Amino acid sequence: MTTGVRASERTATRTALVAISHGTSSPTGQAAVGRLVDAVSSRLPLITVEAGFVDVQQPDVAATLDALARDQPAAIVPLLLSAGYHVHVDLVNEAADSGRVTAISGALGPDDRLVDLLIRRLAEAGLAAVDSVVLGAAGSSDARAVEDCHDMARRMSARLGRTVTVGFISAATPPLSRAVSAARAAHGSGRVVVSTYLLAPGYFYDLARASGADVVTEPLLTAVGPVPVELIETVCDRFHGLVAEPATS
Repeated sequence: MTTGVRASERTATRTALVAISHGTSSPTGQAAVGRLVDAVSSRLPLITVEAGFVDVQQPDVAATLDALARDQPAAIVPLLLSAGYHVHVDLVNEAADSGRVTAISGALGPDDRLVDLLIRRLAEAGLAAVDSVVLGAAGSSDARAVEDCHDMARRMSARLGRTVTVGFISAATPPLSRAVSAARAAHGSGRVVVSTYLLAPGYFYDLARASGADVVTEPLLTAVGPVPVELIETVCDRFHGLVAEPATS
């Protein structure tokens, strides 16, 4: 998917931004991620922005890179919240095979702008002073990705002035349902609120809503409403950290 100004108005020698997300079978999630890519393209009108996926959806990474103009360099920005196997292995291998990827950025998190967005989602959900907060993350078998989530929880704790624990939906411990139960047992009063640390609605968000929490916040991207500026800025900054050329003028 190429978005923004017409391809003829771009310079083919400029580095393309290849935004790679996990992929989802949820139409709502697909639309939410698509709106983020469109918003990034609008913010970077001189840059070719292509969207691809590491799983579930097409085009895959190789096909996304092949869709670029002949000899156009590319920089990959993973639309992933933590840097696990997909970032450290899958994308590295795809980049090496393509011969045109100049660099791969880190994941979107940890980042204080994402903390801002998570806290806004908590406020929208009516977080009260007596409530317990559990950061509900996707999970990974990669210890670096797990640590990224704990880093986010520590940042949230500092900002909120209360303990934020972590629970994982898959592949890491503690499972989110167990983290919710532990938070309820530890505090005894107030609600348990899951702060959803997922990019978009989909299967994992449905699992988070079934975790037993009293309240589960919306993901970072929602089905309606404006695309959060925090996400747009984070994606653009990851790209600017890889590419020195102007992207907006």
